[in-house]
Amino acid sequence: MTKFLFLGNLGTGEIIVIALVVLLLFGGKKIPELMRGLGKGVKSFKDGLNEVEKQIESAPEDKQEEKKE
Repeated sequence: MTKFLFLGNLGTGEIIVIALVVLLLFGGKKIPELMRGLGKGVKSFKDGLNEVEKQIESAPEDKQEEKKE
């Protein structure tokens, strides 16, 4: 049995039950819309992280330029 890191101790049976409950709650037509929105949110989050990393990397360069002036 495969265990996913982000799911903890959930087994295959529990994952199937959760998937069925989600299907019953939202219906087959809403799930693709929900997943699309989730994907856009994750992409936006990753873009934000990349932007912060670039700012952190460029910060020492900016301070060196200020000292030279």
